[in-house]
Amino acid sequence: MAAPLTLLLIVAVTIRAVLFRSSLAELIPERVEVVSPLNAWKRVVEGLALLDLGVSPYAGDVFHETPLIIYFFHFVIDYAEIVFMMADALTAVALYLAVKDYNKTVFRKQKYALEAERYPLDCLELIRTPKEMYYIPLKVAMFYLLNPFTILSCVAKSTCGLNNAVIALFILCTVKGSSLMSAIFLALATYQSIYPLTLFAPALLYLLQRLYIPVNWQRSSFWLFTTQYAFMYLGSLCVMVCLSFFLLSSWDFLSSVYGFILSVPDLTPNIGLFWYFFAEMFEHFRLFFICVFQINVFFYTIPLSIKLKEHPVFLIFMQIAIISIFKSYPTVGDIALYMAFLPAWNHLYRFLRNIFLVSVVLLACSALFPVLWHLWIYAGSANSNFYYAITLLFNVAQILLVSDYFYAYLRREHHLTHGLYLKRKDGSEATLVLK
Repeated sequence: MAAPLTLLLIVAVTIRAVLFRSSLAELIPERVEVVSPLNAWKRVVEGLALLDLGVSPYAGDVFHETPLIIYFFHFVIDYAEIVFMMADALTAVALYLAVKDYNKTVFRKQKYALEAERYPLDCLELIRTPKEMYYIPLKVAMFYLLNPFTILSCVAKSTCGLNNAVIALFILCTVKGSSLMSAIFLALATYQSIYPLTLFAPALLYLLQRLYIPVNWQRSSFWLFTTQYAFMYLGSLCVMVCLSFFLLSSWDFLSSVYGFILSVPDLTPNIGLFWYFFAEMFEHFRLFFICVFQINVFFYTIPLSIKLKEHPVFLIFMQIAIISIFKSYPTVGDIALYMAFLPAWNHLYRFLRNIFLVSVVLLACSALFPVLWHLWIYAGSANSNFYYAITLLFNVAQILLVSDYFYAYLRREHHLTHGLYLKRKDGSEATLVLK
């Protein structure tokens, strides 16, 4: 598999290198679907200029990235294009290795279950075969590297690509069972944008599963490991925050980065749900609805963790998707990360209900984004309602996609326990309903 992966990396890097040298390299960074006030490259350049002049990059209202990012680019600014291409390649390789290791774990558990005759005879057709799973890691890497959303994000030099690389490394370390490195990369992802905090629960569940520690509130081993992992995570996060203070000799970055993410003061249009709603909001209702919208990202963590506690990798996929949809400043680069996992769930296709409709809507919305933007901003023949309507439809399609995969996953697990062909008490065929 090394040769196909190498070829894929060469093709992906070549595409990006060609686009970097084309006229599109100047157009793409201006697209509001690709960059946001948080990760736009021109804002990073502005922050670097202020830093070189001896002025705090957080003195104005332009730069909202973390201090470690700006000091990182302070040394590699001349090689920015290479850095972003390497970040995408690193993300793809990390996802490839993570999914490969995860598939081995799945196959091993499946083998033990078959030997113990835990599966009903009529659901053997749902069992995954080694041949079927062999090319999944390569497909995951391909879905990430050749996704137009990923390519656009890289050519725009959006720092979203670096965030994706950190999350991919976190997933890899978690699947490999390295609790220390998992905690460090999760802390780094949280340091970058707060929202990956919700990935703490699935990471903990997976590591507990690897160590054969049951999720039991009365077991001391459960609390001991949870405390250890939380200590490593919070300790790493504190080190990063303190290092940021040491570099800047100021706590200004806290309000400029995390306060900016949570309070959403910049209402520049994007593909998220916040900007239009708060542009129309009366000021005295703003704080209440900010809290409601932000809590929405974190709210699903507990119920999903309870429902999917035996399936933490799928829970990671669900959480990344929820973050991408409900965060305050989303871009297409965020969407590309969770979409890369779709080949890993190819065994769920037979249970998906709306996949064709959702795919068509996502493609149509992606094509209409620049059209309606042009009609609104340049032609003046449309207004913000048109652009927000297509944004709303795009997010509804994503919600349908994620909920469809959630339903399909639960349905397959139910069939593996109770059989594929379910019957009512009267002998008629039964239908599963997700409640």
